Amino acid sequence: MGIILFSIPFFFLLLGLELAYSAWSGRKLLRLNDSIADLSCGTLSQVSGVFSKLLTVGIYIWVERNLALQHWLGWVPAWPAEAPFVAAEAFPGFAVRLPELASWTAVFFLVDLAYYWSHRLSHQINLLWAGHVVHHSSEEYNLAVALRQSSLHGLFTWIFYVPLALLGIPWTMYVACYALNLVYQFWIHTRAVGKMGRLTEWVLNTPSHHRVHHGVNPKYLDKNHGGVFIIWDRLFGTFQAEEDEPVYGITTPLRSWNPLWANVHVFWDIARDVWRARSWRDRWMYVFGPPGWRPESEGGRAEPKEVDRESVEVFDPEIPTALAAYGFAQFVVAVGATLVLLHNAAELPLHHAAAAGFWIAISLAGVGGVFEAARWAVPIETSRLVVLAGACAALWWSGGLAPALAGAGIAFCLLSLVWFVPRRGHLTETELAPIM
Repeated sequence: MGIILFSIPFFFLLLGLELAYSAWSGRKLLRLNDSIADLSCGTLSQVSGVFSKLLTVGIYIWVERNLALQHWLGWVPAWPAEAPFVAAEAFPGFAVRLPELASWTAVFFLVDLAYYWSHRLSHQINLLWAGHVVHHSSEEYNLAVALRQSSLHGLFTWIFYVPLALLGIPWTMYVACYALNLVYQFWIHTRAVGKMGRLTEWVLNTPSHHRVHHGVNPKYLDKNHGGVFIIWDRLFGTFQAEEDEPVYGITTPLRSWNPLWANVHVFWDIARDVWRARSWRDRWMYVFGPPGWRPESEGGRAEPKEVDRESVEVFDPEIPTALAAYGFAQFVVAVGATLVLLHNAAELPLHHAAAAGFWIAISLAGVGGVFEAARWAVPIETSRLVVLAGACAALWWSGGLAPALAGAGIAFCLLSLVWFVPRRGHLTETELAPIM
């Protein structure tokens, strides 16, 4: 999605402004470990999207081209898909094509409506929640959380957009409007903006409305599912105004900075529950029932407990500054590798892209382990750096990598090992979440 990639610098600019506001106001809105975990999940989501969009967008295109209404009912017109604005010599320098503008506006609303139902049911069906939970598992609420996206959720939610393909909406319009929908939702993930004007709050999804959505307070659970517009929640009975600042996160805290575990932990729980279930009905409910469902013999679904910001204890393990600096450096390199991969994905052989994606995933898992002070991060990080140095050397020898790049990669790995290995003794936690 070119729109999302084009927006990445804008995202980081706003993150910087939020950080500056946090320093100026004295309100601690971000934590390094939490924000890196958020961005690691977002990075993995972009990497997985290189492969998953071939399936999800491909299905949409096939349905649109073979099953759309226009193929069966010749009198149904095609959607005007050209640009609604064109350059013009007269003031104000552009002209408006009304049919195209009406078409794009309608598609934008329909995409947001489909998003509402996808989002709402992702809070009501356990299998869908297993993918969506990644976005909610941060115990903070800031712009970095907006980038905390699932790598697997899109494999399930594409079905909610199939009706748009059946209506004959061109896939280019769908993809563009969907991307704009996601880009809009970035800025509402902040505590730096209070309530806005009455009309704005009534029509649009705002930071106030979306803070409610991320709250684990019982009165806030499963409310305000809209993407751009809050009107769907008002119409379908899922709206809740912000009355006091929510407690953020999920009802069973993740307690891990590992982005791989963040993506699979509920799937793991579902598989375990299905395995030990006593009946096929129970197995069905564990997968397609509401999150937290339990049979009556095990006490039924637990009611959410009241929480308050003063008593909640957020996950925040301490590590030495030197290890935090190491983790941050490894994270920056992994993000840089991701940007290179995304820029060149169309030209890379599939196995090369898969190898790069695997290395990025392991790197981000290792970074999470370092910030958790987890003992399992020691063999992961040591092996990863040794293998990467060996790969750089082999590519240098075979001519597959420029000597300057290979030398820089080897030097980075050696310096990282020299920095990391003497400090590995600080990674002692054994009770935190595993890699998988």
